[in-house]
Amino acid sequence: MAFHILTIDDSATMRSVIKKIIRLSGLDVGTYFEACNGKEALEILSSNWIDVLLVDINMPVMDGIEFLKSMNQDDLARTIPVVMVTTEGRGPKVEEALKLGARAHVKKPFRPEEIKQVLMNVMGVDDAGKIQEELEGCDF
Repeated sequence: MAFHILTIDDSATMRSVIKKIIRLSGLDVGTYFEACNGKEALEILSSNWIDVLLVDINMPVMDGIEFLKSMNQDDLARTIPVVMVTTEGRGPKVEEALKLGARAHVKKPFRPEEIKQVLMNVMGVDDAGKIQEELEGCDF
């Protein structure tokens, strides 16, 4: 199963680095989307299926916190896993993002192995690139 990924960061260089790391990770990527701020990301989300979001906090127009608040107003969008990839440490902005539903945080600069592992954990993918399935509690 290929994952559709959206990276939201005002730095084109950082978006490119993240994209390269994801491709090298072995994660099966269907479509890779990019946005330079939260407003642009909301437009992409409105017309595309996205499986995971990688979001910076500090961006112009609409920052990562504002984006999460807007995303949480939509029942479907708020179910999409979010990984914050930002220069912010474990400060108030990161804590707010986690309270708003972000599932993980990666601090820039990061090692490729770090973002790969966080992304695979959030997506439920094992080291071989296969989706980990939870059968416990299923009704079939």
